[in-house]
Amino acid sequence: MAAESYLKATKYSKYTSYRNILYHRFFVGLLLFIVVSLVLTIIFNVYGGSAPRTEHHKSVNLDLFRLPARTVPKNSAFSSPRATNCTYWNCFNVYKCGRGGHDKITIYIYPLEDFKNENGDSIYEFTREFHEILSTIKSSKYYTPNPKEACLLVPSIDTLNQNKFSSEHVSQALQSLEHWDDGENHLIFNMVPGSAPNYNTVVDLNTSKAIIAGAGFDTWTFRFGFDISIPLYSHIAQNIDSTQPKQKNYLIVSTQLNIPEDYLSELQNIASSSNDLLLLNSCPGSNDYTKRCEYTTGKVFEYPDILKEGMFCLVIRSARLAQSVLMDIIASQCIPVVIADTIVMPFNSHVDWNRIAMFVPEQNIRSLQKIVHSVSKERRGELYWQLRWVYDKYFSSVEKMTLTTLEIINEKVFPLAARMYEDWNMPEHLYGPVNPLFLPVTAPKAPGFTAVILTYDRVDSLFTLVRNLVKTPSLAKILVIWNNQNKKPPPSNEWPVINKPLKVILTKENKLSNRFYPYDEIETECQLTIDDDIIMLTPDELEFGFDVWREFPDRIVGFPARLHVWDNTTAQWRYHSEWTNEYSMVLTGAAFHHKIWSWYYTRRMSRDIRDWVDDNFNCEDIAMNFLVSNVTRKAPIKVTPRKKFKCPECTNTEMLSADARHMASRSACVERLAKEYGHMPLRPIAFRADPLQYREPAGGVPQAYPDIGKL
Repeated sequence: MAAESYLKATKYSKYTSYRNILYHRFFVGLLLFIVVSLVLTIIFNVYGGSAPRTEHHKSVNLDLFRLPARTVPKNSAFSSPRATNCTYWNCFNVYKCGRGGHDKITIYIYPLEDFKNENGDSIYEFTREFHEILSTIKSSKYYTPNPKEACLLVPSIDTLNQNKFSSEHVSQALQSLEHWDDGENHLIFNMVPGSAPNYNTVVDLNTSKAIIAGAGFDTWTFRFGFDISIPLYSHIAQNIDSTQPKQKNYLIVSTQLNIPEDYLSELQNIASSSNDLLLLNSCPGSNDYTKRCEYTTGKVFEYPDILKEGMFCLVIRSARLAQSVLMDIIASQCIPVVIADTIVMPFNSHVDWNRIAMFVPEQNIRSLQKIVHSVSKERRGELYWQLRWVYDKYFSSVEKMTLTTLEIINEKVFPLAARMYEDWNMPEHLYGPVNPLFLPVTAPKAPGFTAVILTYDRVDSLFTLVRNLVKTPSLAKILVIWNNQNKKPPPSNEWPVINKPLKVILTKENKLSNRFYPYDEIETECQLTIDDDIIMLTPDELEFGFDVWREFPDRIVGFPARLHVWDNTTAQWRYHSEWTNEYSMVLTGAAFHHKIWSWYYTRRMSRDIRDWVDDNFNCEDIAMNFLVSNVTRKAPIKVTPRKKFKCPECTNTEMLSADARHMASRSACVERLAKEYGHMPLRPIAFRADPLQYREPAGGVPQAYPDIGKL
């Protein structure tokens, strides 16, 4: 029995061992198969899939010499007539847009060809303006050479002027385009629609489902939400500068030619009975477009110079609704008075014309004087000061008109990426940007503030500063921005032992703007931006500064203050560091501010300013003051009487701020920023916040902030 049991046990152990070997071989083989598959996949991707792709789609060539000719046969098919009820739902394939995962349209330009009829004549004239439109699209961020990834397609057929192309042949040429597809997702440009005698307000062309960016639309032909109303470009307006006379000599000026007889007679009656209207027309026997003659006296005036002398200038319905004089008027900063009931103003979907023009119903033309006199001085000022900004931003060149058109289409296709109304219509130098802070009058104290220290390698002063900061009751956290990429920060065991959270953030580049990056670690609303060598501030001064910020949460609140002054000798702004009663900047070497300003500095402030600051390694504090004052239209707040912020034993000649070259560069910075903003946003103020009991001797009442520095 024992032998039999032994044999069974031996047989079972051999079976179990053999089964384990099979399992082992199976899993080893499976593992080898997986490894080999991964290796082969990697090799295939490296040597097969990652080979550089050749570019199959070349950018369109806009060279007008030796264009390939293409004949349009007489019996060619016509494109279908213009669809009158198009919207982005039924005439536009939005699924062709955003294929790259971005909120941006892509635009393809058809190759340039010289379309000819069977007689060998070109079916259209190629104009300089249309070439500028195509060049602008090609150089824009929207262009793509690949028609298959295009959201919009632009035919390279010049349809700007109705009188310079054959509607019949162009309709055939459009139909022959490779990707026409009944005009879906196509964009047609036109500035002069219709022809005599009807002068239609939309281009006489079979455009099918194409979007029309055209001038002269009326409310009957304009497909709201689909077409784009653009201005009629004026070569004269492009040469009008922004200089203005000391005063406006005329209340109303009319320089428009070809005014309909019934309206002209009404204007003649007004001009004959009042000096309010200067009515000008072409001079008899002269074809000089730069001359205008007064209706009553025949006096000769220079055009367009006379427009600058008028407070209001007339734009009246004529045979064509679109009038180039409109651009001349806006460029001259004369307030347009539009007398055309059904006109669709350029870029009407985004530009608020009520901010730059007046609209008088045609039936009220007899009451023109009364209507104009009823406009208050304040209203006139609002209209006047915005005119040139609108012209420079949207209408001053074919390039700007084209880019504005594309941006409007882009916002219609991607509405979530659209800019706000204020961005389109409210220039910052007049209104200031909308203040983003919606805070209570006094911010709560409980969350405290986060100290953001920018440092390079001054470890001793950094550690001293950290020890001082942690004594401030309201300190919540310390962030050390380590700006030295060639040297690692000290190990954790060498740092001071403190009772507040501290984190070191290693930067990728040595840039001053790193101090204003919106770090996720800043969880408090308030941040203290401070240099690593500002070790003389006491905990009482820091606590008091934070309490002052709580009452002014939208401003920069801090300690070192500076002033900007105008230098009559150089006719430039200058940086002033002497001790004065006034100041306009609080330097961010030791200042409290809301953390949103760091986000604004990084995300919304002009990239040119930020790059210039980083390249010159200077002026980030001045740039922050410009930014905040420009948005809030308020001055910063200086706290405590302390004025010295460097080591007491240093003499003035050893201080950086006393260096002439440093002062010159700071002055250059102030001047440059003023030019970047287009105005001077800094505001001087003669105010300082001190503790209530600062000068009172201790009379049994304990002071809240006893340790306040004297200088």
